[in-house]
Amino acid sequence: MDKSTITSEFSFKAVRSSGAGGQNVNKVSSKVVLTFDLNNSKGLTDDEKMLLQTKLATKLTQDGILILTSEEDRSQLKNKEKVIKKCFKLLENALVVPKERKETKIPRAVKEKRLNAKKVMSVLKQNRKKPNF
Repeated sequence: MDKSTITSEFSFKAVRSSGAGGQNVNKVSSKVVLTFDLNNSKGLTDDEKMLLQTKLATKLTQDGILILTSEEDRSQLKNKEKVIKKCFKLLENALVVPKERKETKIPRAVKEKRLNAKKVMSVLKQNRKKPNF
């Protein structure tokens, strides 16, 4: 993953934020929308693209475009920086391949302990019954 190439492929759009905020919300476009075309990116290898498409399937459009927004700050520049950080964090987390689980055998002592507990419970329940003469 080449961050400088990917950064140059980002496209930004400033939009008016929603919610409370008085006059500032009504006149300033501080919300930043980042769009990133995953399929046509030159900063990612084909294997990385395939992995990202499977892991980020719910966040991608049908055309394979990732759309992220940030409207936390009143400053458009700060929101732009935050959305870039958010995008790179999302991409890095999605590119991590989890280790394969190695199956282990259940230890004999654990099996014996479970069987002994079952026997104890069985005896306890047998003692609750009325005696059969």
